[in-house]
Amino acid sequence: MNLPSAIRRYAEHPFRQAVGILVLAYIVVVWVVPVLPGSAIVPKSVVLQYMVTVLVGVLIYVSDNEERWHRFKEPIQAVLVEPRLKLVRAAVLAGVTALVGLVAYGQVTTSVAAPPNLRSIHPAPPAEITFRGKAITLTGLENPLRQHTDSLAAYLAEGKRVYYQNCLPCHGDHLDGQGHFAPGFNPLPANFQDNGTIAQLTESFVFWRVAKGGPGLPREGTPWNSAMPVWEDFLTEREIWSVILFLYEQTGWKPRTWEKTEPGGGSRETGGGHD
Repeated sequence: MNLPSAIRRYAEHPFRQAVGILVLAYIVVVWVVPVLPGSAIVPKSVVLQYMVTVLVGVLIYVSDNEERWHRFKEPIQAVLVEPRLKLVRAAVLAGVTALVGLVAYGQVTTSVAAPPNLRSIHPAPPAEITFRGKAITLTGLENPLRQHTDSLAAYLAEGKRVYYQNCLPCHGDHLDGQGHFAPGFNPLPANFQDNGTIAQLTESFVFWRVAKGGPGLPREGTPWNSAMPVWEDFLTEREIWSVILFLYEQTGWKPRTWEKTEPGGGSRETGGGHD
């Protein structure tokens, strides 16, 4: 038997195929997906869900054929009962015992951490930010797309596209923070339907939070680390303003507005609310 055929025969064994698929799936979810454009780190709870799904699929595949199922069980049965594999059996038993012990220890051991700081849900925004090298003054800034009433429908359509391509997995189909990734985050993604989120904010505040993401939070916004990416790395300025238009239009909230004052006197926010 030549080497290629031996390798092929080795790889065709159902047990080795199953192990290979599980290992490949884990590598893709943990290391490949986070580096794709527009992706973020996959939470451990989501990794577990994907791996359970892959495991169920593998078990269905190996058990849908009697011969394949018999071949799949052969190595497992051999390790459990054959005298020649006594050392392997002992190593597996020791490994499983150690793994269970490590998991249990990790659950009960106390950790040393600094006392938590009070966290502000809506920390004060900076007066000015830099967006892709361009300085943008947030104080007194309104959504520039609202000035183009004849193009508003097109901007809303663009905002809808941006939302469903990028924001849906976390903030959900109903903009309520119940996306399928949501359970893996602390804090949970913002519920835009709630009157305590965008209904209380100016659009310039929302622009800042979307553009700078979790890493852009000031100190009072921690210690909870927002998982939102720095969207200025992926979206243009107009795309961010468009998706902000979509958020308010879809939820029915009106953004807080800036009250104009005398020159040199600055601006302050005035209240918003629901239609």
